[in-house]
Amino acid sequence: MTVRVQTADFDLTTEVAALRARDPKIGAVACFVGTVRDLNDGSAVDAMELEHYPGMTEKSLEHIVDVARERWPGIDVLIVHRVGKLVPLDQIVLVATTSAHRGDAFASCEFVMDYLKTQAPFWKKEKTAHGERWVDARTTDDAALARWGIEPGAIDDTKA
Repeated sequence: MTVRVQTADFDLTTEVAALRARDPKIGAVACFVGTVRDLNDGSAVDAMELEHYPGMTEKSLEHIVDVARERWPGIDVLIVHRVGKLVPLDQIVLVATTSAHRGDAFASCEFVMDYLKTQAPFWKKEKTAHGERWVDARTTDDAALARWGIEPGAIDDTKA
């Protein structure tokens, strides 16, 4: 497991190569890269500021990985999440999972991203022509987590 929260950008090829090099039994790698959109809720986005609590955020991400590993034993997970000021087209997050077979890689990657989106302690503020605004969680994100059998707010990250 690798979990990093950083201001610097990441290189997908380098990150995936390092993840793959850890285990010769890997038969599948699934990746998700999230980027800053130039439009959100009908307004042009000039920039996004991501904030977090150092230490607490990493523990929360590690907890998410632990839950995924309970569901898909044998997977490996990489999470790289950026913080600080980002602009449209900048990469925000990388979630990559590996497994012996593609089904577990796809499912675990999607699970980790759904879990992260709703449960990880990040706060996003968008800068638009109309001023700054905090980005609230979407009901679609809660629904994505619920399809895994997890209700929003039901997760106890205090043990992380």
